[in-house]
Amino acid sequence: MTDLGPVPWPPEPIRTERLVLRESEARDRGAFIELLASPEVHTYLGGPRSRDALEHGLPEAPGRWPGSFVVDLDGAMIGQILLRRATEHRRPAAVGKADLGYLFLPRAWGFGYAAEACAAALDWFDGVLPGEPVVLTTQTANVSSMRLAARLGFTEVERFHAWDAEQWLGRRSPVTPPA
Repeated sequence: MTDLGPVPWPPEPIRTERLVLRESEARDRGAFIELLASPEVHTYLGGPRSRDALEHGLPEAPGRWPGSFVVDLDGAMIGQILLRRATEHRRPAAVGKADLGYLFLPRAWGFGYAAEACAAALDWFDGVLPGEPVVLTTQTANVSSMRLAARLGFTEVERFHAWDAEQWLGRRSPVTPPA
């Protein structure tokens, strides 16, 4: 993971109508294990990680690095938003750009939390790094993720085959800062 450059981290918690985006805490460890070991969450991500390996290998406060937000609903973690620099192993159209990723526990699906949390993270990003584009990659078979990408303003750059599936790379044009 490459950092977001000169952005001070962690930021103040970001509050939306229903959610709080914040830095990871030790109390989130169980939810991280559940998230990373979930077969449903990882249907389009290459499969879940071993719960045993996670229990033994995950730090006390997992996901604690610049660009990683815990999505908190009523004091409990329901997901994670990731904003990080795409590295050289990614598609050339994405390298060096901020890359948005998200994972939510299945019990949080279908309530609009991902859209609300991603929109808040992107608003924050636009405020700290105005004028920078953001990319997002998802499998075309992941219909919900494709819909969310469109709702967040991502437009297709390319489709490609990787990890035994068709992938979609979208780009969100930078929001122009006010003059």
